[in-house]
Amino acid sequence: MTGMASRQFRWPLPVLAMLLLWLPMVAMAQTRAWLEQDSIAAGDTVTLHIETDQGAPDYAPLNADFSLSAQSSNRQVQWSNGGVQQRNLYTVALTPRRTGTLQVPPLQVGNARTAPLALQVSDAVVATPQSNATAFIETEVDDPTPYVQQSVGVVVRLYFASQLASGELVLDTPSGASLQRVGEDRSDVRQVNGRRYNVVERRFLLIPERSGALRVPGARFTGRSAGGFFDDFFGNGGDGRMNAVGAERTLQVQAQPAQAVQPWLPLHSLQLRYTTAPSSARTGEAATVVVEAIANGATRAQFTDLPVPDLGDAAQVFAEPAQYEETFNGSTPRLKITRRYSIVPRQVGSLRVPGPRVAWWNVDSGSAQQASLPDLQLAVAAGRAGAPVAQAINTDAALPEDAAPAVASSLAPTAAGTRPWPWMAAAAGLALLWLLTLAWGWRRGRHAATRTTPVPRPGAIAPATSSRASVAELRRAIDGEGFDQVEALLCSMAGVERLEQVIERLADPAQRQTLQALQQARWGGTGDVTALRARLRESFRDGPHWSAASGTVDTGLPPLYPPRQP
Repeated sequence: MTGMASRQFRWPLPVLAMLLLWLPMVAMAQTRAWLEQDSIAAGDTVTLHIETDQGAPDYAPLNADFSLSAQSSNRQVQWSNGGVQQRNLYTVALTPRRTGTLQVPPLQVGNARTAPLALQVSDAVVATPQSNATAFIETEVDDPTPYVQQSVGVVVRLYFASQLASGELVLDTPSGASLQRVGEDRSDVRQVNGRRYNVVERRFLLIPERSGALRVPGARFTGRSAGGFFDDFFGNGGDGRMNAVGAERTLQVQAQPAQAVQPWLPLHSLQLRYTTAPSSARTGEAATVVVEAIANGATRAQFTDLPVPDLGDAAQVFAEPAQYEETFNGSTPRLKITRRYSIVPRQVGSLRVPGPRVAWWNVDSGSAQQASLPDLQLAVAAGRAGAPVAQAINTDAALPEDAAPAVASSLAPTAAGTRPWPWMAAAAGLALLWLLTLAWGWRRGRHAATRTTPVPRPGAIAPATSSRASVAELRRAIDGEGFDQVEALLCSMAGVERLEQVIERLADPAQRQTLQALQQARWGGTGDVTALRARLRESFRDGPHWSAASGTVDTGLPPLYPPRQP
């Protein structure tokens, strides 16, 4: 039994050797984490180090109490006990979101987990302009008592006396609101209490999502100064760190009033004006009306489009997409909207175009208001094309006695008991004559192959398939119709099917370039629609300029492939 026990616990020498080599590898495979400091002030940043031979750590649990920045990794490879060992060092900068004793939670690193760490965060001293500090922050809010879904402008200004080598300015998104950075930073130089400061101004757009108290955390700045000759010479440069924390702001958000108009549009002010307002027009031709709106306290996503006037059967209205321009008026967001309308009258007479009306809520006075413009009265004359236009009948005006029967007879419906048999017979005869004409043309086309087709002389200008009326239709389409209608008219005038063929037939380089821009706008969805319409109007003012037809030499022989007769 003793011999059997000794043989049972005997290990082979190769196995023992492998165990001895594996033990130091296990020691180096441990994953550990540590903080650069265990106590900091609010607004300061601490670095978390993680050493492991596993993959990258999962930083997601840190977002609850910290803002993360400056993530980096470093890989080291070394020989140990005859084998290659790999070690990864990960670092991340942590900025606490609150004060007190915070815990850095365990992090998953591959198959391992780090140990929890404690960090003490003390209250930060908020520097003011009177403190003569090296760096301080000012926060300006344009409305401390906004309404729900109102656009609130927030301006953060960072003052620093030394030149910066690097830095980061952060404003956390408060709970119960959305925060968006707007525009680019602005730089300035100001004198505060006799000291010269560099100023960086950053703008944000805050939109409260629910009523009640809204706490806006103070902005934080962490940076490093570039230092100077005297700082380095006298040893005042230190490590060059610069930190600043702004004061918190608490907003009292008001609920949407019960009597508020819908759609809900809370603004400080709203102004409307006509930038183009004609007083006359012509039938079949577009009259341009341009409306501009300036809304203080609105963004593009918040403001609805300016309304399109409803003119019924009196005229067609074509509204182009609105143009937006977002700026700031002090600390308040400002939106400028410009929209262009093309009005094409159908009848001669007086045309009333209703002015735009926009309902909004005045956040300063707490009342519902409406911005409006006066109606436009257009004196509509007959179009230049000379086509007959139906006169508008004013039912309110008294008609002459001799004209009353004529008007009544033209508008009276046909009695149910009488049928216009003569007219029906005439229509049937015309239809029969049309069918006979088609049959004659088909038979004539079968014999046309033996006829000689004249060949156009070289250099002859291809005759335009359009008349003056067609050119007028093109001008009307450019003024008021869609770009697909403009393309269809050009193809019809050229006798082709595609816009590419129209471009090939044009002799004017400017017209070809304009149609190429039209193609890009239609299929690419890019470009300024208003500018393109003006460019079409200028290029095709007197119609298309067709190029010379590429003719062949007239040999007197019939063509090999005769063209088909229409």
